[in-house]
Amino acid sequence: MAKTIPVLVVDDDAVSSAQLCALAKAAGYAPTAAANGREAWEMLQLSRFQVVISDWYMPEMDGLELCGHVRARRKQPYIYFILVTSRGGKQQYLAGMEAGADDFIAKPVDPDELRARLTVAERILGLRTELQQLEGLLPICSYCKRIRNDRDVWKSLEDYIEEHFATQFSHSICPDCYTKYVEPQLDRRPGGA
Repeated sequence: MAKTIPVLVVDDDAVSSAQLCALAKAAGYAPTAAANGREAWEMLQLSRFQVVISDWYMPEMDGLELCGHVRARRKQPYIYFILVTSRGGKQQYLAGMEAGADDFIAKPVDPDELRARLTVAERILGLRTELQQLEGLLPICSYCKRIRNDRDVWKSLEDYIEEHFATQFSHSICPDCYTKYVEPQLDRRPGGA
């Protein structure tokens, strides 16, 4: 049964691509293949992949450039990026890390190693999801509806939203509140409404 994390395999060599897809599928994932970095980038614009396994050296757009494009997407969900290369060494590793790669794997790809790295990817993505959910929780007072910020200061809902979302409020009265609160006040005035 396929896991819920979609994997994009990027390799210009058809044999290597088929092998990576087969290994990912055997590890329980449902991989999709792209023939090069440019094709992968186009696919990433249209579909949500959470893991990319990309060859480093490809025509049109290599894995390093693809990784840079992925990391430049600030408002998009995080993608765990694994670079695959036949060349090793400190300079390769540092260049990949600077581009934003999360992990590396050497060719020829060992099935157990790939499975382990995909398990790590799944764990990291799960932790990121938990963190985002925790960041999305707002401590709000049950009585006055003020919100506690990250400096442990209680602010009005309006102030909090204005600070965090570049939004300003203009106050009005909804029809239900008008009927419930305003009309009774108008009726109590001397002379009525």
